Amino acid sequence: MTDQSLESWGASLSKPKKNKQICSENQKLILTFAVLNFKEKYILFINKSKQVNTLSYKTVSANKQTTNKEWIVVDAEGEILGRLSSEIAKVIRGKHKPTFTPNVDCGDNVIVINADKVKLTGNKLNDKVYTSYTGYPGGQRFISPKELLAKHPTRIVEKAVRGMLPKNKLGRALFKNLFVYAGSEHPHAAQSPKTVKF
Repeated sequence: MTDQSLESWGASLSKPKKNKQICSENQKLILTFAVLNFKEKYILFINKSKQVNTLSYKTVSANKQTTNKEWIVVDAEGEILGRLSSEIAKVIRGKHKPTFTPNVDCGDNVIVINADKVKLTGNKLNDKVYTSYTGYPGGQRFISPKELLAKHPTRIVEKAVRGMLPKNKLGRALFKNLFVYAGSEHPHAAQSPKTVKF
């Protein structure tokens, strides 16, 4: 297109056309035309936006009455502690559900078996240190994962998952949905849990 034809075409458009609606069977598009005179050159800008029917969808917020809580079993044998714990925390939190609501306990109940056979990468089994405090002067205590597994086999998984949950009232309530057992047996057969492999 030459400069003369651009000038004649731009002069014919005394006012730019705006919000010209073009309807089709599939969708409605709003085309906005704007002509600018930039250094005696006419430039055409087209703004294309799709109309959205805001009444066709609705944001769903879960509550205690509408939440469907399921029971799942996870076998920790041979699994890496951190990777397993992050998946468990995600399920307990409910982030795998489309109805996830941040301020509601909408997750599932998780049963972890064979927690004593979980793995730690590198030399964390000996080098990692868990710190606790009795509340008395000089009451700071240190323990390694190897010693903790020998004394309390389920606590290593519980500590990892607890650290990945919110640090508030909701997080304390979510932690009650975790059931960790050292062996391959659990007393929750009445809930008919389904086995999940992460």
